[in-house]
Amino acid sequence: MDKPMPNLAFQFMSLAFKVRDFLLPRKDVLNEVGIKPGFHILDYGCGPGSYSVIAAGLVGPKGKVYALDIHPLAIRRVQEKSAKMGLTNIHTISSDRETGLEDAAVDVVLLYDTFHHLSDSDALLKELHRVLKPAGILSFSDHHMKEGDILSQVTHKGLFKLSKKGRKTYCFLKEKG
Repeated sequence: MDKPMPNLAFQFMSLAFKVRDFLLPRKDVLNEVGIKPGFHILDYGCGPGSYSVIAAGLVGPKGKVYALDIHPLAIRRVQEKSAKMGLTNIHTISSDRETGLEDAAVDVVLLYDTFHHLSDSDALLKELHRVLKPAGILSFSDHHMKEGDILSQVTHKGLFKLSKKGRKTYCFLKEKG
């Protein structure tokens, strides 16, 4: 995710996600995480906002969802969706890595189908560790990677440990690091 994909590729991906979301609702994926009302969530690499808008409903009006992406169309799409749906608890962040969030600001990070794009995944994991609360959860899924690669790449620096494996996601807990 070091460079945004071309606009046409993003638009094609967004269309494919609409079909995916219809056939396989994103709420089923998020139910594995254990999101509660009032949580603060970072949707890192949010794309067109499939997870962001569902998460906003799960956290309710007292919670927040930070939707971060490098692509300007992603940010605009999330803003349009949240305005159309009347969601005031989604905040967009345009960035390639740095979140701009305070230390220990979020309960859950959603890192879905983004990790394989990164050139410096260790720097990202360090940033996600920084913004997660002490009992924070990194919810991870990347269908482009094998399970062994996921486990080794996320845990090898000692920042995260595997908590549970769901049907669609891996949940990692923040280590003291």
